[in-house]
Amino acid sequence: MDCCNDKECAIEALKGRQSATLRMVLVINVVMFVIELTSGLLAKSTALLSDSLDNLGDALTYGLSLYAVSRGARSKAMVALFKGGLITLAGLFVLGQVAYRMIHPSVPIFETMGVISIVALVANGTCLALLWKHRTEDINMSSVWECSRNDIASNLSVFLAAAGVWFTGSGWPDLVVGLALASLFLWSAGKVLTRAIRQLRDSRPGIAERSIT
Repeated sequence: MDCCNDKECAIEALKGRQSATLRMVLVINVVMFVIELTSGLLAKSTALLSDSLDNLGDALTYGLSLYAVSRGARSKAMVALFKGGLITLAGLFVLGQVAYRMIHPSVPIFETMGVISIVALVANGTCLALLWKHRTEDINMSSVWECSRNDIASNLSVFLAAAGVWFTGSGWPDLVVGLALASLFLWSAGKVLTRAIRQLRDSRPGIAERSIT
């Protein structure tokens, strides 16, 4: 039977496309995590370290999303709930880094920050382009899209922080961007968690049975 006329075949094809995309963005984020973590430590940049943590969180998220592709709505909601928790932890970690740098101030290497932020922007722009067609397919892929969109904002913020450090000769722009990234993470986590909790509530067996009767 033609796949276009076979609903089950179409669903399997969709799952296959989602899995292929997730594998590609997973590899990209793992590579960028290593690059940004190393650069952030060498440059003493809170913004770069925050961005590297974001890439690590995304890599874990994409791995979980690969697991959820072939699962039901409730399983996808559970995975989205876990993703929201990861984003929350990333935000709290960045807040801790900001607090540490305020107590132990230093001036980051702005050249490293600028170059790596551009590399990361290209990498995450590629991820965003790959995920574009999947962004409204289900809660699993929409939460992945949310993470990837945040990455673009993070990369641009790191670039602006590098410019600020260069212009002012101080580490304050780096800290301000770190604080802004933490706020973005926590706001995004709230959105993902809200959607996941709503879907978990709607997919409870009792509710499903009542809706059928």
